[in-house]
Amino acid sequence: MIYFLIYLFLEVVISVNIASKIGGVATFFELILSAALGFFLLSNSRYTVFESMRSLANGEITIEEFNKLNLFSMLGAILLILPGFFSDILGILLQFSFFGTLFAKKILHLKSRKKRDDFTPNEEIEVIDVEIIEEKDRL
Repeated sequence: MIYFLIYLFLEVVISVNIASKIGGVATFFELILSAALGFFLLSNSRYTVFESMRSLANGEITIEEFNKLNLFSMLGAILLILPGFFSDILGILLQFSFFGTLFAKKILHLKSRKKRDDFTPNEEIEVIDVEIIEEKDRL
């Protein structure tokens, strides 16, 4: 609840300041253009997902990062649809994977896990060795 109130406060303060400087007509056109951009990005999100799948296949990102990047890209598109300058700024920033990852790590305090290839040779990896012995039924 406190985060929503902080967001709402920042949205009102930033929107009033920018709208007073650029005027009502320019503010109206900015709202229309940002909403159109948000709808365009949301409808073309399949291309963003495809690009993330390519990065996942090349090993550049993990599955968790794949999910987060696609989620933040769609969240950014929704923020562009909402009226307001602060939501538009956040929406544009979330379209870039750098800011989505930064948001996930810094604000949400999410940490990425180490991949198996990321371990250095000096680190111990616990391996459990199992031997299976089959017994034949004796009658």
